[in-house]
Amino acid sequence: MPHLKYLDLKSIPCPLNVVKIKLALEKLSTNEQLIVELDKGEPEEMVLNNLREMRCVFKQIKENEQSIKIKILHEN
Repeated sequence: MPHLKYLDLKSIPCPLNVVKIKLALEKLSTNEQLIVELDKGEPEEMVLNNLREMRCVFKQIKENEQSIKIKILHEN
């Protein structure tokens, strides 16, 4: 069973949230998963676009009016 790490980035502005995710991903071991919660709008758009560029496997697991939660699988 994969280990889960959690990162709460609500109220963290762009591009700081992208940097924090990159740093967290660098610290993950193979097949560990990172759960990230962030604000909708620009933060959501920037982070998801960046994850696609990095070819990360991720999926949205929760959404409400203010935020989304995504799970990122680290496969190095």
